Amino acid sequence: MKYNILASKESIQKTMASLKERGHLPEFVESRVEALEKIKTLIPHGASVMNGSSRTLEEIGFVDYLREGKHGWNNLHATILAEKDHIKQAELRKQSVLSDFYLGSAHAVTETGEIVVASNSGSQLPHLVFTSPNLIFVVGLQKITSDLDTAIARLKEYVYPLEDERMKSVGMGGSYISKMLVINKEQPFMGRKSHVIFVNEKLGF
Repeated sequence: MKYNILASKESIQKTMASLKERGHLPEFVESRVEALEKIKTLIPHGASVMNGSSRTLEEIGFVDYLREGKHGWNNLHATILAEKDHIKQAELRKQSVLSDFYLGSAHAVTETGEIVVASNSGSQLPHLVFTSPNLIFVVGLQKITSDLDTAIARLKEYVYPLEDERMKSVGMGGSYISKMLVINKEQPFMGRKSHVIFVNEKLGF
């Protein structure tokens, strides 16, 4: 399947160069183990951390590592889940958009340097577009596409059906591409850091 093949060395180099030109900080690691170790070096002790629902983060061991609590970070996601009052929990979710670091993946990254992320609820989008000063995307090499049209086609034809099936399998009634974000550039005047860690494996959808 064309959306499930790891990108070539030439494609990776082209993508990373384009991302750098567009204000991102691309890096390449060989394995999911290296990806997790890289994340540990990027987030300082005491920083507040929020993450979106991500198979990629699960597969590299980040979710388990975060849950264990030995990292010294302020795990905002755990704080939200621990709050049983729905009104207070909703307020904590709103406050979490101010996290020092936000971690997630992308549904596609183009050779021309665009990052495509889709969402049903939109909960991760404020972090990505404005509020979090540090972003960390972890991306398997099968997600690199030649251009934006192909990236969006990948999302609609490949990612969405798999995510919809996954959500139905856990009794959540399916998914929907309610909102779609295309990150064209991270402007220097924003003072943010956008790390894109490419992993030489198939990760996530």
